[in-house]
Amino acid sequence: MKLVKTPLPGVLIVEPAVFGDERGWFMESFNEPRWRRALEDLGEPLPRPFVQDNHSCSRAGVLRGLHYQLPPHPQGKLVRVVRGRAFDVAVDIRRGSEHFGKWFGVELTAENKRQLWIPEGFAHGFLALEDDTHFLYKTTDVYAKECERVIRWDDAQIGIDWRVPADTALRVAERDATAPGLE
Repeated sequence: MKLVKTPLPGVLIVEPAVFGDERGWFMESFNEPRWRRALEDLGEPLPRPFVQDNHSCSRAGVLRGLHYQLPPHPQGKLVRVVRGRAFDVAVDIRRGSEHFGKWFGVELTAENKRQLWIPEGFAHGFLALEDDTHFLYKTTDVYAKECERVIRWDDAQIGIDWRVPADTALRVAERDATAPGLE
């Protein structure tokens, strides 16, 4: 497993080791000791253990986010796409951070097998780029409806370039479309 720093401190691209031959391929999608060792090697803080796995399936053009949870149930998320393609985004929402309101995005696909680590203190969203896009999340806390919050996906203050293909009609849930902005 290789961890790659991004412009947002703490947000990391995870590139798993993939072993392939004429039969197909094999990879460890997660290995706790290697995960912790890789974080320590980069000088990154160790997150709380993962306690919940989620799986969503989306049609092309579905945009989910920007979601986060407040204490006492903030969530760090390790996300990946196992079928299809998605443009995945993290936004720094830590008040007082020099990166407050900044975003980072990366394409996650079944083919590239990349993952994105989004620590607590960041909002998260993604745009499905293909029909039948399967998105997996490992989270460091359970879902808690009373702690869930949403920031408007197209907030001009954040200015995310979602890279929506010209032939794609966006599908956004009402709660995401009517969410307040960052401020």
